[in-house]
Amino acid sequence: MSLPAYATPSEKIGYYGLRVFVGLVLLFLIAPILAIMPLSFNSDMFFSYPMPGFSLRWYEDFFFNPRWQSALWLSAVLAVLTTILSTTLGTLAALGLARGNLPFRATIMAVLISPMIVPIIISALGMFFFYAKINLLGTLPGLVLAHTALATPFVVITVTATLSSFDRTLMRAGESLGASPSTVFFRVVMPLILPGMISGALFAFGTSFDEVIAVIFIAGPEQRTLPRQMFSGIREQISPTITAAATVLIIISTLMLVTVELLRRRSERLRGIRT
Repeated sequence: MSLPAYATPSEKIGYYGLRVFVGLVLLFLIAPILAIMPLSFNSDMFFSYPMPGFSLRWYEDFFFNPRWQSALWLSAVLAVLTTILSTTLGTLAALGLARGNLPFRATIMAVLISPMIVPIIISALGMFFFYAKINLLGTLPGLVLAHTALATPFVVITVTATLSSFDRTLMRAGESLGASPSTVFFRVVMPLILPGMISGALFAFGTSFDEVIAVIFIAGPEQRTLPRQMFSGIREQISPTITAAATVLIIISTLMLVTVELLRRRSERLRGIRT
């Protein structure tokens, strides 16, 4: 909201004061990121300012060291499989929740998004005991299912939000023209809710790629994802390669957020065109 031309001096002070305050809060939140990224180019073995020199050796170690590469590969595989599974399940759940006559809708919604509310340490501990009984500890399917349980709520929320403005008469129109339910979904529903699905998939990918607590509990000793490798690197030996890995993750997260924002604007434009 812009400041009106007829604003009083007190309104102007409050207007600009609020923006300065918000800017300082954002700077406080972003300061750790701004501090860690330059250290990834440090030529020294220690985290120190001022930096004695500029070097890309830590990026070289990150991209060519077999230990870091295997961790990056495992994280990527887990994230892709989790994204596919959670997007499918979350979209189906959101379509069911969008029905107005669904009984116990609020209860079902609360159960579906509970992994976002319950502390991750509790969820990971529960997964550990459950997986121990069904022999899924230290397996790739176990990790994928655990990450899917944590990532699906993000898909449910984003797709449900998209469906809240969906005109269900379009579905009835397609059915009245003789289209099958699957044809109606893929030709009518899916193109309109696709921005929400993609946004949910990006959040699911980021959730899986960044997860470390559940991995520590249920992964085997050789199953080191990138966050677990970074966590172990901090505990076992401090290596500036961690800063290079963190910078790569920051760049990936930034690109994901930009993509989500572009999809949000596209969704708003589509809703504006339909109205």
